[in-house]
Amino acid sequence: MSAAKARRKAKQRGEILTLPSGSLKVRVYAGIDPLTGKKHYLTETVSHLTPDYEREAERIRTRFLNQVDERRAPKVKATVNMLFDRYEEQLPGTVERTTEIGYRRNIRLHIRPLLGHLDIGKGLTGEVLDSFDATLRQCSAHCGGKGDFIEHRKSGDHDCTDKCRRHECKGLSNSTILKIHSCLNSALEMALRWDWISVNPMDRAKAPTAPKPKPNPPTPEEAAAIVNDAFRDISWGMFLWLAMVTGARRGELCAATLDNLDLIRQTLLLKTSIAQEGGDTWEKDLKDHQQRRIALDDVTVQLLKVYLKYRDDLAAEMGEQIDRKGRIFSTSTDHTTYVKPDSMSQRYSRTCDRLGIESKLHALRHYSVTELISAGVDPRTVAGRVGHSGGGTTTLRVYAAWQSEADQRAAKTLTGRMPAAPIALDENDGITRLTAPEITGPYRQIAADLRGAIACGVLRPGDFLPTVTDIRTRYGVSAGTANRAVAELKAAGLVSASRGKRAVVLDPGVPRSDAAVVQLNPEKRAR
Repeated sequence: MSAAKARRKAKQRGEILTLPSGSLKVRVYAGIDPLTGKKHYLTETVSHLTPDYEREAERIRTRFLNQVDERRAPKVKATVNMLFDRYEEQLPGTVERTTEIGYRRNIRLHIRPLLGHLDIGKGLTGEVLDSFDATLRQCSAHCGGKGDFIEHRKSGDHDCTDKCRRHECKGLSNSTILKIHSCLNSALEMALRWDWISVNPMDRAKAPTAPKPKPNPPTPEEAAAIVNDAFRDISWGMFLWLAMVTGARRGELCAATLDNLDLIRQTLLLKTSIAQEGGDTWEKDLKDHQQRRIALDDVTVQLLKVYLKYRDDLAAEMGEQIDRKGRIFSTSTDHTTYVKPDSMSQRYSRTCDRLGIESKLHALRHYSVTELISAGVDPRTVAGRVGHSGGGTTTLRVYAAWQSEADQRAAKTLTGRMPAAPIALDENDGITRLTAPEITGPYRQIAADLRGAIACGVLRPGDFLPTVTDIRTRYGVSAGTANRAVAELKAAGLVSASRGKRAVVLDPGVPRSDAAVVQLNPEKRAR
């Protein structure tokens, strides 16, 4: 070998290795991983079946070398911390406030501590970003799985309480890591526009898989238990009842105002939402930036009348008067203030813990959607009712196609599947008092649900009651339990039932002796 050829071989960087299969493996040294301290190599294998595979391996080696050189000689000498100093200056006004708060939190807790010292041009490699993700999945405190320390409730000298606990590693979820990736990508795109870097390192990072939604609504039995317990305090019970019936988000109910509640037309107009971060709260647009008018059923309207009269009487006792443009739910007697979303979530959690039910306040939204879809309401109507503006389908985005008639049917259908309302009516259908019925036994619960469907008009005189098979499938009970529920409705004079025939809803205005001649609705007969 000549001296010149030996010098050229010595200067060659990277290597192309021949594998036992005959394929070629390209490997180029790319420095030390700043997070793990291990040597980092760029590698890629070229199959020996690839046409002109030796030349292809040389092209890959050249590409790897260019990537390494690009990192070692960035256009601007700037660290991740320097980049995010500029990025955080740009945030106000460019993103929604809750998004800004989330970005700043992730920058402070995760991006700056782990990546802040790195050069944005050569320090952020694909391997570094994958190592960054692995650290976040292992422990949110970045202890590497070896943390043995006390997490104190506050810094500085203090007397430890039960809130000062020994650290337990708990990694971040994929959804949180995705938000961190989004924040990193936005900042690096800004650096790319400013010519600080030539390529965006996030293009080489492997983004975590988006988590699949796992709605976990309470069962009808759990919903009944929650409602009955909540109505010990009429204000709290009304909040949860409205959350179940409307499927509204907690912040939307906190922001709802009395002047947007129309009990004559039986509608609730939602215009804004209350957001909260720690002790700070503010009013903002709805999530889809569109107002939403929701139809209310008869039972819900009656409950709201009782609730508002109770609040009026309470204000009068205090020598005050309710502001008619105030909030529906308020911490003040004149309703000029709103309740805080976190307070509602915490109270719901305490209610569920006391009842031994595993649920969160947002699950009532899942309950509303699940029950409407189970009842056969079309997804477009459900999407309009609960404020879903996306979902990947055009029909869920087009609110013009959301018909008010369909929404009225949705309101009545949902109430028919709700737990029995804790109200009592007098002979003139006026509300006299609130009750807290304690329904025990599966057949009584089934009978109460069917009674509610009859009361609100979902099941009308002449309609068939669900079959015993349908009731068994819906509630997971035996045929005897289903028959016992129908028998209770028959004893109450609400249905007519005989052996071998389906039970039929009776008209309360027809004498019992004439009940046998009640005709089926034309719609039912057509079926």
